[in-house]
Amino acid sequence: MKNLKFGLLPKVIIAIALGIACGMFFGEGVTRIFITFNSIFGNLLGFSIPLIIIGLVAPAIADIGKDAGRLLGITAVLAYGFTIFSGFFTYGVGELTFPKLLAGESLHGVDDSAVTLEPYFTIEIPPIMSVMTALVTAFVAGLGMSVIGGRTLKSAADDFREIMMLLIQKVIIPLLPLYIFGIFLNITASGQVVRVLGVFIKLIAVIFVLTVVLLLLQFTIAGVVGGKNPLKLLRTMFTAYMTALGTQSSAATIPVTLEQAKRCGVSSDVAGFVIPLCATIHLSGSTMKIVACALAIIMLESLPVTPEQFTGFIFMLGVTMVAAPGVPGGAIMAAVGVLQSMLGFDHTAIGLMIALYITMDSFGTATNVTGDGAIAVIIDKIAKR
Repeated sequence: MKNLKFGLLPKVIIAIALGIACGMFFGEGVTRIFITFNSIFGNLLGFSIPLIIIGLVAPAIADIGKDAGRLLGITAVLAYGFTIFSGFFTYGVGELTFPKLLAGESLHGVDDSAVTLEPYFTIEIPPIMSVMTALVTAFVAGLGMSVIGGRTLKSAADDFREIMMLLIQKVIIPLLPLYIFGIFLNITASGQVVRVLGVFIKLIAVIFVLTVVLLLLQFTIAGVVGGKNPLKLLRTMFTAYMTALGTQSSAATIPVTLEQAKRCGVSSDVAGFVIPLCATIHLSGSTMKIVACALAIIMLESLPVTPEQFTGFIFMLGVTMVAAPGVPGGAIMAAVGVLQSMLGFDHTAIGLMIALYITMDSFGTATNVTGDGAIAVIIDKIAKR
């Protein structure tokens, strides 16, 4: 029994199931205990993510060497391409299917405030820099180390990477299942899921199917480029998918995504460079949800938005997603300005978008991080040429 290992995937699945089940009968007092833990752990994650990005990305870029700049550009273009494709793919399917699927549906009451439970207390742990600042810092330091070939800073960067890996392995990953349990406990207890699912169950079903199709397309491309079995790659990344389903955070799932990418045959250097980067700039799943929800609200509310306006919205959304923090709900909050300025959404429409997005946050985030594995396989093949 001592040698019996209980993997992360079963723990995540159990945490999700227990969170939903316990949310139905736990009292407010008990629920708030777990909300308090999640608040503290979430703040720790927010503090750690910029450090993890610097600790993993900078030395990984330095290890890649002179090809680092080229691979950085290719990764960014590939991530943006996948994101834009996701937006237009969703728009096309939505235009064909939503008029019939959403006939007779109503939005009234969906944006009412959900039952909100607060933590007993929280400990503020502000990050020393933003995620974008951390990425730029990692790029500058990594590219600089690869050019000058110095050993002093590189040795320090390698030591810092070891510290971050210990933080990931000894603190973050062991506590993730409890964090996931708390998330689903809170969502279930608040009643938010039931109310929103009652209005948009058909939309959610369509989006889930689209995420599956998108992942199959991404991994088919990765399989062809990398000379690997796409279904085997996708199955290997399933642990990252389930973890993201629970955490609702691309950033919080970086340690698991990184490990699964390596199991797909991606080298440590490329995985350490691509996965943290894509956790911020590759949001094809989040883009899919935002486009689908925005299109549905436009149809249900009969808003005067032309196809040309929506096309510009998708291109701008792809850029905006790069600035989205890798935390639960980060993508929709980054997109609010674009929704208001380009589609003319008012406060009610924005409230509906946020409620719907948060309810489906898990699916989009899981699609994001799983697709990161496909990009890593492609970049790894390019790096070996």
